[in-house]
Amino acid sequence: MVLVVDIGNTNITCGVFEGDDILTTFRLTTKLQRTSDEYGVFICELLRTQSIDKGQIEAVLISSVVPNIMYSFQNGIMKYLNKKPLVIGAGTKTGINIHTANPKEVGPDRIVDAVGAYNLYGGPVLVIDFGTATTYDLITEDGAFIAGVTSPGIRISANALWNDTASLPEIEIKKPKTILAKDTITSMQAGLVFGYIGQTQYIINKMKEESGLDNIKVVATGGLGKMISDEVSEIDIYDPMLTLKGLNIIYKKNS
Repeated sequence: MVLVVDIGNTNITCGVFEGDDILTTFRLTTKLQRTSDEYGVFICELLRTQSIDKGQIEAVLISSVVPNIMYSFQNGIMKYLNKKPLVIGAGTKTGINIHTANPKEVGPDRIVDAVGAYNLYGGPVLVIDFGTATTYDLITEDGAFIAGVTSPGIRISANALWNDTASLPEIEIKKPKTILAKDTITSMQAGLVFGYIGQTQYIINKMKEESGLDNIKVVATGGLGKMISDEVSEIDIYDPMLTLKGLNIIYKKNS
């Protein structure tokens, strides 16, 4: 069994694979104050509740965009699982060639998503990750990462709306029945969700147009990706486990 870990700005998402099969997934909030013991105990306990024997974990892979927790997290893995994790970074074999001005600027989460989308769905592929930030990354037919767009995630936009205005309340992010809103809450929901749908459609079509690539498959993932994907016909596939699958593919390439 392989434990794969995606450390994002909001959540730490973990998955256990046996071959290509996902046996279980679980999440922790990303908190900078946790010690290595806390991380180790949390993970061992979550594995136990899912009937996974920690002794059966053969390897651990980590993709992280939060460097400040990596010392504690890695030490927790080594202390409680007795495994030295493989951290995705420069030198990791991925099968994706980064053709950007500064390849080191491309985050490991984006590389992992690119690996997952390209290996599972082929290229050219545009992979969209609706996370804390929303990223749009374009991979060619031969596996070259040639362009990426980054925009504020829908939760960031929502937080700015109610935190930076004195009279607007915190609301549930969901699509209202109509854009013709008649009260404050549905007005905010309409602006957030329909605005994000429009942004997503425009960026997809603009990247297709300027790249000149034909038959680009569009694959989406991420927490709020399902809500947006259901409304955007340009998105061909929504795969909520894409990042974890990408990590498992990278494990196979490096084992």
